[in-house]
Amino acid sequence: MRINDHTERNIIDLFRLEGRRVLITGGNKGLGRVMAEALAEAGADVAIVSRTLADCQTAAAEIARSTGRRTAAFRADMTIAADIERLRSEIEADFGPIDILVNNAGINIRGAIQDLQESDWDAVIDANVKGPFLCARAFGMGMIARGWGRVINLGSIFSVISMAGRTPYASSKAAIGGLTRTLALEWATKGVTVNSICPGPFATDMNRQLLNDPVKYQDFVARIPMGRWGDLHEIAGVVVFLASDAASYVTGTELFVDGGWTAQ
Repeated sequence: MRINDHTERNIIDLFRLEGRRVLITGGNKGLGRVMAEALAEAGADVAIVSRTLADCQTAAAEIARSTGRRTAAFRADMTIAADIERLRSEIEADFGPIDILVNNAGINIRGAIQDLQESDWDAVIDANVKGPFLCARAFGMGMIARGWGRVINLGSIFSVISMAGRTPYASSKAAIGGLTRTLALEWATKGVTVNSICPGPFATDMNRQLLNDPVKYQDFVARIPMGRWGDLHEIAGVVVFLASDAASYVTGTELFVDGGWTAQ
């Protein structure tokens, strides 16, 4: 019988991330920024990447000041394979091999299908699906070689439900569910877990137009059993759990943080 090597560890120690290096895409704002800081508070060194280096540098500096952890900022276009390979080489040379990848970067373009352009569809699918695929492929191989790793994708409640006017976004987030499950099966014996976090409505820049429209805002609130939007800090514990040894037997799952919306 195999003895679990975590049995002698204090439960709180299982959540600690000292010695781990995190890369979080789109970690300069919104939920990404909150998750980046939470992972640093848990002890990880954190690298932030987006298309805008200055924003990443600002976020990294603030996280370093508040947590005392080593941070770094990088620029890359998550939808271009050559750029991701350049990023991997740069990170491994300047920051070190990545143990935990958080595929957070994404966009949303809303509208009825007849009002959407082909370019709208391409932009959302590239950012929300192609980017996580390319990053997982680039950084997952190193995790497998070292025998330990975490890939955490950002899904959505729209991974399993939908709403009118969300064709590209809902399609992309449903695809994230498929990507998560398939990679989890491929890497299940390699020491690498793959899971997705599926948030409900949070007060982020992506949802600004809903927050500023009282009718649409209340329409969302009416669908949430807890009767409110999520506070940004309520994503923090979830990402730390999935990134840690506490989740060593969790892979291929979608963890919903939605105030009960998808329970209905």
